[in-house]
Amino acid sequence: MLRVGMFVYRSEFADQLVWTASTIKLAMAADLLMKNRAGTIKLTASDRELIQKMLHSSDDDAADALWEKYAGKDKQQFNRDFVAFGMTGLEPEISFSSGKPYWGFQKCTPDDLDHLMQYVLTQLDPTDRAYIVDEMQNVAPDQQWGVWAAGPDQHPGNKDGWSEEEGGWVINSVGFAGPDQQYTLAIMNALQGKGGYDEGVETISHVAKVLLAGL
Repeated sequence: MLRVGMFVYRSEFADQLVWTASTIKLAMAADLLMKNRAGTIKLTASDRELIQKMLHSSDDDAADALWEKYAGKDKQQFNRDFVAFGMTGLEPEISFSSGKPYWGFQKCTPDDLDHLMQYVLTQLDPTDRAYIVDEMQNVAPDQQWGVWAAGPDQHPGNKDGWSEEEGGWVINSVGFAGPDQQYTLAIMNALQGKGGYDEGVETISHVAKVLLAGL
C-alpha cells in the first residue's frame, strides 16, 4: 500500500490478514511513547533502551520484556490501544505457551500498517515522532531492506518483519521515504509455503525500489 500525499494506491489484497511478524514492534513503541507522554505510564531508562533495541535491530527479547511489563494481566492492553492507531483489522492470536495474546502471534492487513505509519507521522507528539523517524532511518544493517530499497537519496526509514509460517516465509516492511517522510509504503508478502526468506526480501525490496526510487 503506497501513500503519496492524498494519493493512495492499494492492491486488491490490502485488506487481507497476514502475520505481522516484527512490524508490530513499531506499534508497541508508538503506544509506549504516547502513554508515557500522557502520563499514564512512566518509562524507565531500561524501558527506553528496550524500545531502541526493538526499532534498531528488531530485538525479540526486548519486545518480550516490554510485552510482559505493559500488556496487562490478560495480555490484551497493547491490542486495545492499537485500535487508536487505526489498526482495526488487527487480530491477536493465542500463544501456544501462555494461552494469551503475544506480540509474536498477531495478524493484520497492509491497511493496518499504513494507518499505523500515518499515525506515527501525523499524530504523535513531535518529539516522539522525531525519535521514531530517526530510529527507523538508522536501523541495523541487517534491517536495511524492504522500504529501505527506496535508496539513500530518499532518506528511507523502515520497520521490517519476517517469520517462517507453515513451511513458508512471511516478509513484511512498513516505512517512509522522501522529503519530510512524504511517501509511505506498507508491504506484506505471504509466500504461503512457496518461497524462502531471501526470495521474500528480494521481492519486497524490488517492489519498494520500483515504487519509491526517483520520486
